[in-house]
Amino acid sequence: MTNPIYIDQKEILKRYKQPGKHTHKGIQGHALIIGGSYGKIGAVSLSSKACLKTGCGLVTVFIPKCGYTILQTAIPEVMVLTDIQEEIISNITFEITPQAIGIGPGLGQAVETQNALYQFLKTNRIPLVIDADALNIISKNKKLLDLLQPKTVITPHPKELERLIGKWDSEKEKMSKAVSFSKQYQIIIVMKGAPTRIIDGETVYQNTTGNAALATAGTGDVLTGMITSLLAQSYESISAAILGVYLHGLTANIAVPEIGYQSFIASDVIANIGKAFLSLES
Repeated sequence: MTNPIYIDQKEILKRYKQPGKHTHKGIQGHALIIGGSYGKIGAVSLSSKACLKTGCGLVTVFIPKCGYTILQTAIPEVMVLTDIQEEIISNITFEITPQAIGIGPGLGQAVETQNALYQFLKTNRIPLVIDADALNIISKNKKLLDLLQPKTVITPHPKELERLIGKWDSEKEKMSKAVSFSKQYQIIIVMKGAPTRIIDGETVYQNTTGNAALATAGTGDVLTGMITSLLAQSYESISAAILGVYLHGLTANIAVPEIGYQSFIASDVIANIGKAFLSLES
């Protein structure tokens, strides 16, 4: 294994693009977040709000009908498309042309949803971030991996990663399996953890921001929204993953001195994205 490249401010500033003075929402990218099921609409709320707060010009969500009022009330800036089903996603169809799609937060694993994901992956050519239940569905049916476009970003936590690449006995074996998996399917793996690592074939990046406060419900949904937002703003997949992970960790570094570890929740990541960006511009 080669030594990792550390994701620090120097590495970030090589990749970070400041928005132009004359930009407008039409050129800041349109992102689509697909997810949600009855009782898990909050995941899409977190993801889509994080997507907007990371600089995307327009964000649309595709959710089951039961989430319509929730989303329109909780985040008025987000546009909402709904499935024909009330409680689950059964058929992913949309007329819009987003620049990037994030799929998986709160999705659930209903049989109809599994089929909908398969039909979607068969035809999708738009840059993609895959998380949560979308990864769990794929790990049940590994043939779906062959449908992924090169440079698709996946964001598994350790258990989701294990379902995809199999068990490991040591950190070394985990890394070697992840590198092989990334090369085999030409995908970028954001291995969430302490520290978070990003695998792009043989190249491994290791994040330097973040702390234990991030070990709380919903922070992964937020990260998915952030990376999808950057993809929609025409960052390359690897840069979107690196920048998203760095900023996500930085929000915890900024917030913890003020609010402590115990009371930090996923919404606090979103609340501090602006300050994280400002630290890049100072």
